[in-house]
Amino acid sequence: MVTKTISSLFLAGTVEITVIAVLAVAVVAVGVLCFFLGRRMYKNATDKKLGEVNQRISKMLEDAEGECKALKKEAILEAKEQDLKLRNEFERDTKEKKNELQKLEQRLIQKEDNLDKKEDALQKKNDALEQQQKNLVRQEGEVKKMQEKINHQHDLMIQELEKVAQLTKDEAKRLLTENIMDETRHDVALQVRNIEQQAKDEADTNAKKIISLAIQKCASDHASEITVSVVPLPNDDMKARIIGREGRNIRALENATGIELIIDDTPEVVILSGFDPVRREVARISLEKLIGDGRIHPARIEETVEKVKKEMDQQIKENGESAMFEVGIFGLHPEIIKLLGRLKYRTSYGQNVYKHSIEVAQLAGMMAAELGLDVNLAKRAGLLHDIGKAVDHEQEGTHIQIGADIAKKYKESNNVINAIQAHHGDVEPKTIEAVLVQAADAISGARPGARRETSTNYVKRLEQLEGIASGFKGVDKCYAIQAGREVRVIVKPEQIDDAQTLFLAKDIAKKIEQELEYPGQIKVNVIREFRSVEFAK
Repeated sequence: MVTKTISSLFLAGTVEITVIAVLAVAVVAVGVLCFFLGRRMYKNATDKKLGEVNQRISKMLEDAEGECKALKKEAILEAKEQDLKLRNEFERDTKEKKNELQKLEQRLIQKEDNLDKKEDALQKKNDALEQQQKNLVRQEGEVKKMQEKINHQHDLMIQELEKVAQLTKDEAKRLLTENIMDETRHDVALQVRNIEQQAKDEADTNAKKIISLAIQKCASDHASEITVSVVPLPNDDMKARIIGREGRNIRALENATGIELIIDDTPEVVILSGFDPVRREVARISLEKLIGDGRIHPARIEETVEKVKKEMDQQIKENGESAMFEVGIFGLHPEIIKLLGRLKYRTSYGQNVYKHSIEVAQLAGMMAAELGLDVNLAKRAGLLHDIGKAVDHEQEGTHIQIGADIAKKYKESNNVINAIQAHHGDVEPKTIEAVLVQAADAISGARPGARRETSTNYVKRLEQLEGIASGFKGVDKCYAIQAGREVRVIVKPEQIDDAQTLFLAKDIAKKIEQELEYPGQIKVNVIREFRSVEFAK
């Protein structure tokens, strides 16, 4: 029973395995069949796509071949057109060059003809010159013969005259010269005496006239130069900003500085007018800073002016110390140092007083050293001799009186005070150092270039000087030299002899004194030169 049961179970399992195996085989067969069917379908699709691609490629090749043929035709046409264009240009250039060559050839032919004509003309001129030279040689021989004949006749006449007068030629010349010289000396002496008497009679009047004219001229130049400063503006619109609404800005600036502002029609310029050079400098610097800053109103103006005043005080002090150290003296009172610094903004007849004082101190010191005197005293007196000019616009009196009072106030020595008082000859110098300061002051003020003169006035003065000298009879050439302090006059020796040169120099000097205004003195140098030249052949 049990055995049957086991057998039945085994058979059942065998059947199931068989079924599974059949199913597996069936599945494999179906898979293989599907694979082959799918592969065939893929191959058919691939072949179809490949056919389409081949058709497209064939069509593209045909299109490309057509385009290539078209491009080839276009390229051939373009090449033919370019070739034709190049041929035309070549022919045109060739034709132009050929025309130019023909023109050049014609010009060369024409120039050759002109050269031939010129050569013929030159040959004719040479022939004419040779003929003229022959004529001149012939005429020269005739003139020489005539001259010999005239000389012979002249010698005969002189011999006849010597027989008649019973005098030789040299004796007659000597007697005639002596007579003329006696008469000339007498006439000249009378004329000189009359001129000197007339000069003495008119001396006082002319002196007063010359002095008054010199004072008027110097006063005008002095005031014009030391009371005016000019401030340039970037444009004319800045004038309205400087004036301000109803003039409040310009009033504020004038009140703060004490300087008058002149705004007129002069383009891009403002003029500052005032007698105090330091205030004028403060006003100038303040206005330049305001223009550069651009903020111009009363509050800003007052602030700027105060700031500039402080800077100016410091600058003045530094200027004074610099002058003291440059000269090499020490122990000056601080207030005197400040006054020295103020002189840098003061001019006198166009000369800066600060530099003038330093120069006078150095000159006086050098002269004192050469003479073995007190160098420090000479330098100190020279540096302080014009100290009164620092405040002469604020106090009454001359700068000499003011300077002496300042020196007394700050305990300077009596010798220094005397040098200050005597440097213009107002009092008698008590020391040799005071005389040296006086001489150094004159040297510094009178040396060439110390006091400014405009180039126009300088050239005009030299032209007038040469014109006066050239106006005299017998003058050949004249030159103004040494900045107009000397005029050299060259006379014609055949018209002016040695004796007449003395009177000519005196006449030129007198005319210069009458007609020309000049500083110092002018030397008139009359030169007479006689040259005899001959050639040895």
